[in-house]
Amino acid sequence: MGYVNHLDRLQIFPFAARGDRQLNDAQVPVIVVTNQSGVARDIFPESLVHQVHQKMIAELSARGARVDAIYFCPHKTEDACECRKPNPGLLERAAGEHALDLPASWVVGDRYADLEMGHAAGARGILVMTGYGRGEYELHHTRWARQPEALAENLTEAVRRILND
Repeated sequence: MGYVNHLDRLQIFPFAARGDRQLNDAQVPVIVVTNQSGVARDIFPESLVHQVHQKMIAELSARGARVDAIYFCPHKTEDACECRKPNPGLLERAAGEHALDLPASWVVGDRYADLEMGHAAGARGILVMTGYGRGEYELHHTRWARQPEALAENLTEAVRRILND
């Protein structure tokens, strides 16, 4: 949680590779979409974002899992770009580049902005209770315009829901 302003701050949950691998085995594309406003705020350079992504890919690969693509927005909210979540720009770009059927897709995230992005693109959303998820849900869900299609304790449970769909 918070800015990954140093390579050592990347922490992959132990269950993430297992869930990712299950999606890979089922031939479900795994696409990461992330906001990285620390670049625009001059908290860290864009090169660090690429290093973090490479480390994530390497750690998942070492556990037999694969990420099919990563998209990130380096802008601040006030930049009003289409690529910053909750806007659907990056998700729509990923759909075009990877032939994704967005209405048949799931967005899994720990922030409501993740789900808003998915909903704006026609996808369904699962809020995980890891990271910011539990706090976001407990403090704010009554004000959300649209509720998640599902809640999951973690990525393992979210993947189970996706594969059972």
